[in-house]
Amino acid sequence: MLTVCLRYAVDTMEAEDILQESFVKVYRNLSQFKFEGSFEGWVRRIVVNTALKHCQKKKIRFDEIKPDVTQQQGSMEPSAYTHLGENDLMRLISNLPEGYKVVFNLHVIEGYSHEEIAEMLSIKDSTSRSQLVKARRYLQNEILKLQKTVAV
Repeated sequence: MLTVCLRYAVDTMEAEDILQESFVKVYRNLSQFKFEGSFEGWVRRIVVNTALKHCQKKKIRFDEIKPDVTQQQGSMEPSAYTHLGENDLMRLISNLPEGYKVVFNLHVIEGYSHEEIAEMLSIKDSTSRSQLVKARRYLQNEILKLQKTVAV
């Protein structure tokens, strides 16, 4: 569950705070677990919701974008992906602007629909979609930069 928290937090200390708050909620609400699904899934949902509440307290802006991110479009060579390890990819995701990171994690990693994300974050589903597109472009741009440094 710490890994889930790390995807939404700025650093390890913040992730540990979110995790601790999550486990307190799990303990307090243990009687509400109905044994209808997996316990891990139930705990994960509490962790994600706690992380989202934490992010909302930081007042994330969902229009953050660097001008050159959407402008630069390059073709992604398959070799760009071969040099990426899991840690590299997680670092790239953690460096996304906050709005992009939250939507990217919720949609791509957690599997929520744009409608569900919109409801969770009190935004329009079109905002969720555009944030995901911007996040992907941002990541593509960063991967291209990595590819260029590896090629040198």
